[in-house]
Amino acid sequence: MSDAVLRKEAGVTLAPVFRSAEGLRLLLEGGVLDRLAPALAIQRAAVASVDADLPLVIPPDWILERAELSDPEALQTWFFLTLFISVFDALGVPPERLRFYAEVDYCIQGTIVAADDLFDGEGKGLLPLKTQGPTFSGILQLMCFERLMSRAGRRAVDQGLCSADDFDGLQRDLLAEMASIGKLEGSEEGGVDTVLTPEVMLEAVHAVRGGQLFGLSLAAVRRLETDLKPGGLERASLGLVTLGTAFQVVDDLTDFEHDLKRGSHNLLESWVHHRGTPSERAVLARLRAGAPAPPKLVEDHFGTSARAVLDEARELVRQAFAHLRALGFAFSDELADRVVLSIAGLEGTARMQRLAATTHALA
Repeated sequence: MSDAVLRKEAGVTLAPVFRSAEGLRLLLEGGVLDRLAPALAIQRAAVASVDADLPLVIPPDWILERAELSDPEALQTWFFLTLFISVFDALGVPPERLRFYAEVDYCIQGTIVAADDLFDGEGKGLLPLKTQGPTFSGILQLMCFERLMSRAGRRAVDQGLCSADDFDGLQRDLLAEMASIGKLEGSEEGGVDTVLTPEVMLEAVHAVRGGQLFGLSLAAVRRLETDLKPGGLERASLGLVTLGTAFQVVDDLTDFEHDLKRGSHNLLESWVHHRGTPSERAVLARLRAGAPAPPKLVEDHFGTSARAVLDEARELVRQAFAHLRALGFAFSDELADRVVLSIAGLEGTARMQRLAATTHALA
């Protein structure tokens, strides 16, 4: 895998996954790539369509050439988008609309990543644009994706896949949902004063920041599809929302230091605060007082609580996979456990593997 691909970590809750050697083996030997190959082909075509529109919304001299991705690299980069398309297919969505939904969800992801960049001062946008400075990059990505989404909608209307009124309604639905998610992010801009209990945090934070985010993928399907398998949409929604919640739990483990520094909600901090060992709580108190974070902070000082949080993520992924199995996906509990260790960037995956290999608290 090229260095350019490895550097292109895209966002928080929909970041490229399966980056480690173990994650890549899971894709290839665990049958995940084979299972998702048809949906991956659709997602590739959708990204190509959006890329082809890009010179129509911004002059070509702003655009960098996008590196060609192998199938494993493409699935790493677009895993969740590809999974969404596969779920839609299992629901009975007509093939002619799957491509449109793949374009819509890619534009949703790009919008969320750009907004996340603005919140975090990072520049991880999806579009291959020549920009300098994370704030400017995020703003330009947002403006481009707004126009690219409109072009995808006009193309769908021209092809008879939806009406103009349907697409206008979809855009309103998406903005309302994004605003709801963004409200949570905005509430943390000055830091949070209260450490919620793990149960409350999972429902009030993770089910929104992760679960509701994944639920955005179904917005177009909800509005446009009228002849799906009975109960399938509800089952798919439960599966994807639960999976998104699990992914946010994993993200809290990998981004613990960053969340603690900016004062945002974090499930590991909550677990240590409310249920941690005396030594864990003492370390957390020193960090809150301004002490620097030592290397391998989570593994070496919060091992007991971190493994409990990791178990929570495992259980959520098992629940998500159970819902997806009801739609015809052959995703086992064993695969669920392996996925938990792989749905993170490179550094995060190493942390997950160290936690999973540790049997005793090091705190």
